[in-house]
Amino acid sequence: MKMNILFYCLLAGVAAGCEGNEGLTRHVDQRIGTGGHGHVFMGANVPFGMVQVGPTSIPREWDWTSGYHVSDTTVTGFSHTHLSGTGIGDLSDIALMPVAGDVKMARGRANDPESGIWSYFSRVNERARPGYYATKLDRYGVEVELTATERIGMHRYRFPRGAEPAVVIDLENGTGWDAPAEGRLARKDDSTLVGYRFSSGWARDQRVFFAARFSRPPREVQLYDGGEAKEGTEIRGRRVYGKATFEGSGTLLVKVALSPVSEANALMNLEREAPGWDFEEVARQATASWEKELGKMRIKAKDERVLRVFYTALYHAMIAPSLFCDVNGDYRGADGKARAGEGFANYSTFSLWDTYRAAHPLATLVQRERVDDWVNSMLAIYRQQGKLPVWHLAGCETDCMVGNPAIPVVADAILKGFSGFDHREAIEAASASAMLDERGMGLLKRFGYIPCDLYNESVATGLEYALADGALARAAESAGDAACQAYFEQRALAYRHYFDPSTGLARGRTADGGWREPFDPFNAAHRANDYTEGNAWQYTWLVPHDVEGLIGLFGSRERFLEKLDSLFIVEGDLGADASPDISGMIGQYAHGNEPGHHVPYLFALAGEPRKTAERVREIMTGLYSDAPDGLPGNEDVGQMSAWYILSAIGLYQVEPAGGRFVIGSPLVDEAIISVGNGRTFRIVAKNNGPRNIYVREARLNGKALDRPHVEFREIVEGGELVFEMSDR
Repeated sequence: MKMNILFYCLLAGVAAGCEGNEGLTRHVDQRIGTGGHGHVFMGANVPFGMVQVGPTSIPREWDWTSGYHVSDTTVTGFSHTHLSGTGIGDLSDIALMPVAGDVKMARGRANDPESGIWSYFSRVNERARPGYYATKLDRYGVEVELTATERIGMHRYRFPRGAEPAVVIDLENGTGWDAPAEGRLARKDDSTLVGYRFSSGWARDQRVFFAARFSRPPREVQLYDGGEAKEGTEIRGRRVYGKATFEGSGTLLVKVALSPVSEANALMNLEREAPGWDFEEVARQATASWEKELGKMRIKAKDERVLRVFYTALYHAMIAPSLFCDVNGDYRGADGKARAGEGFANYSTFSLWDTYRAAHPLATLVQRERVDDWVNSMLAIYRQQGKLPVWHLAGCETDCMVGNPAIPVVADAILKGFSGFDHREAIEAASASAMLDERGMGLLKRFGYIPCDLYNESVATGLEYALADGALARAAESAGDAACQAYFEQRALAYRHYFDPSTGLARGRTADGGWREPFDPFNAAHRANDYTEGNAWQYTWLVPHDVEGLIGLFGSRERFLEKLDSLFIVEGDLGADASPDISGMIGQYAHGNEPGHHVPYLFALAGEPRKTAERVREIMTGLYSDAPDGLPGNEDVGQMSAWYILSAIGLYQVEPAGGRFVIGSPLVDEAIISVGNGRTFRIVAKNNGPRNIYVREARLNGKALDRPHVEFREIVEGGELVFEMSDR
């Protein structure tokens, strides 16, 4: 038995559970999602922190967008910013690489060990737990340990005896689309370097300032422009490197603080957030911060694998949005201007097209103290760029994906009674964002729908606008704004234009009112058809704000259910140019992409809760696992995991805003959710098991529940929901 446990620890590379950790973090396996198309971050961070410090590999292909993939054991440096689960690569800023001996100032090429600073590492030497990461660089014999605070990455290097220790600071390289624009590196004092890295990529004007301090003064700091050494104590350019060389071997610590504003603020963050050199204490506090957040959802399950998948999912759901302000509140606005603190913690990394669906509704339950800050951050973005964020990264608007995905998040917060932001301004911001003449909205206002011969991805775009408009109408109603409510209620019905009764599918419509011809309901050409990373079969159901209205288009509930059944059965050729995001397939249902995440719950809303139970159980047990490729698609900054978390406790918010959590089929036996104000909501699934997947009866606080959902207010008031499970 001891041999088996040791083998598992070595294979998994997970410190939690192998180093006496008895808390919930022992269930987190950071390998999950590092294989396949998961694209998750591997390294050390704290919940929602600015810093994600971890290894960055030699650039490969699409599956390396986080800078790491389980199939690869190369390291070019340990950088301080990473994305988790995105379909586009960026960041990996301010990379440090401990080396020994003479090296070339370059990232390097795979299979050419002499080409740069890179090294292989072995999985046997890789360990990770929330807040901590460790590996060993085979080329240099250096043992590397990493931990983090919100704004600081802390490194501990153990150099082999007889080595000439050095640390390379790489300000040139990033991940994916990222390209350096300008870097600066300067020696501040005998142990401190400061500088910045400006780059252009997915975030078109990213600016990261930093301060790096060593636990002992370097003997020499050599500055490089590319591979060419330069004289002096400061350097600026596009290919900036530094090499700090130290006397003696042994242990060296480095602290690197980031700031979105200035080098001076990075120094302030360094002094105030981690003034000492106790690596073990910083790591302990980092893990403790994860323990606290994971403890907001305490579950019981008979299968240890369910615990691993669940708590790893909860961990992944708390990497972003990421803090984007200094300890004094200063931040860089969406207009590029440095701003003093405005009374809220500013955030970025808003992957809203993904996260409005489940990650943000989950956060309204277990991150209630952060919701106001996130909405205030969005309102600040509105004031600075004239619209709510679409996909905000490092303070920059990427305009990535379609629709107005911030509107459901803001409207949901209004309808759920969050009061730490100005509701009137929020509705103004949502209305103004929805009335712009950009990204197809001008066509929507002109035609009442978006013509496919005038705009690419017209169906997906129009359906996303309709559901956002529906959310805005509900928020306006709650504020007593009848005119706003009436206008956006009407626009929310635009989905009807895309429904073709002859096929029972959503279809592109031309400016003259005709249908897209020829029509292939299976074709999913990437960025080249009427849908966004999908096809007609998958997008027909994107009407979560008006399910009854969608049912009505089919003519009867029976026809709706028949077509919905077909979605999970029918097979067809997606085409040679199909989007790689379309994964996790059951028939034409694609769980690996977010627009379909609500679809299994439509059965319950149409009166067939048994079919919802069957499909969500099939997805949870068949498409998620505790293996490296245990995610059915991109993690997408917490959304893929949030779907699992909510579904595992038996509830899912289908409507974009408002807080009706539809009952599915709980996978866990018990969940105790800390919902704030000292209250808990307990969910119990009696007689639960692989065969007993159906909710025979539900009781809320002792009373039989005669509806297919639970209200948000009922959850956050605290109480108990009991499911009686059955095999039929």
